[in-house]
Amino acid sequence: MTVPDVPDEEPGVRDPDDLRAFPDGLLSDRDRRILAFERQWWKHAGAKEQAIRETFDMSATRYYQLLNLLIDRPQALVHDPMLVKRLRRIRAQRQRQRAARRYGFNP
Repeated sequence: MTVPDVPDEEPGVRDPDDLRAFPDGLLSDRDRRILAFERQWWKHAGAKEQAIRETFDMSATRYYQLLNLLIDRPQALVHDPMLVKRLRRIRAQRQRQRAARRYGFNP
């Protein structure tokens, strides 16, 4: 698969690598592997961060950046609706908890 040329200034895109990672309309093999890993990461021995590094050869930080972009894509929702909805729900819950701590509210 070829990577499309990325314009220098595409509105709404923070990092050109994000466009290469997630071309429009497709879930790449890596996208599907990330979703499969999230569905069953607990089956891996050891810490999740170590399993991420061994499985995807990337830092946990980059993995979570890609995962957050991925779960916002409609194609991911079509591919695995229950998982994507669960991950979105967990993300929203954590964002609410962080905001509540920051502003001194009880979640």
